[in-house]
Amino acid sequence: MSIADIHPCYSHDAHFRYGRVHLSVAPRCNIRCNYCDRRVSDCYHSFRPGVSARIIHATEAVELVGRAIEREPRIRVAGIAGPGEPLANVETFATFQAIRERFPDLILCLSTNGLLLSQHLQELAALGVKTITVTVNSVNPIIGAKIHSYVNSDHRRLKGVEAVELLLRKQLQGIEAAVQAGMLIKVNTVLIPGLNDDHLIEVSSEVARRGAWIQNILPLIPLGDFRHCRPPICDELRVAREACERFLPQFRHCQQCRADAVGVPGDEHGPRGRQQCR
Repeated sequence: MSIADIHPCYSHDAHFRYGRVHLSVAPRCNIRCNYCDRRVSDCYHSFRPGVSARIIHATEAVELVGRAIEREPRIRVAGIAGPGEPLANVETFATFQAIRERFPDLILCLSTNGLLLSQHLQELAALGVKTITVTVNSVNPIIGAKIHSYVNSDHRRLKGVEAVELLLRKQLQGIEAAVQAGMLIKVNTVLIPGLNDDHLIEVSSEVARRGAWIQNILPLIPLGDFRHCRPPICDELRVAREACERFLPQFRHCQQCRADAVGVPGDEHGPRGRQQCR
């Protein structure tokens, strides 16, 4: 059985059979996405990315994984998905090292904006990270500049098209290098009506060309600077996924999990998970 077959965020069947634990060790971020609203000490009733009850450290993360497996033996994946950018936080690497030593059979997983992926790829490979999710919302810098306010790189804050050109170059380089290193890459893409909805085929085609394994098109959650934007309706998501499926398999069961989520995604909100657009 392959890694993809038991990763609940890479396989539709695994989504309802196997679990993951997200370790909220990464508070800092190096880019600003206009739809982002990171929250720490938020209530447990908020189910979305960027939310965590608190920030933990590597030692505590190992203990948390142990307790999680005792309660839910179906857990197969230990991932770091924020609440900030994992690769901009040194605690990410200490956590993966500690988890690998204590739980060598777990799949180590990372969610990243991709800005620092190629820079840290050798380190991630040495730590045993096998699956990586990269969020790519545009491959057109003009469109991307409307989604991302700034990019922090080499002690500089870049804005506008220049910032997104750098981000996009690093994302695609990182995806290609990670695939060559034997990692499975999932690409998350946020569908923002009126902004990138007519552009998603280009995103899918480009990341497929770089070797991505699967794509996960997510509906915009109106937050941050995009709090007044409307989310896509189910038909818009369906049309986008069907169009992009020409280039990449589409993952349709994402729960848009918290940065400290624990358990089997499809079982967390009822027998078949939260109601989602398919």
